[in-house]
Amino acid sequence: MDKRLLDILVCPVTKGKLIKRDDELWSRQAALAFPIRDGIPVMLESEARALSLAEVEALEKESR
Repeated sequence: MDKRLLDILVCPVTKGKLIKRDDELWSRQAALAFPIRDGIPVMLESEARALSLAEVEALEKESR
């Protein structure tokens, strides 16, 4: 995924920053992971999966 696109995209729920992880965009504030399918981010809350507590904690540690 192009870094410029990642810089423009925000979480549709919180309008916060997204972090790319493999084939997903993670929103720490919403604790959601939005899928990337065929190189296209699917920014629908209904298509997102909830991040596990361990995943959220890992993001918190990285941001310190």
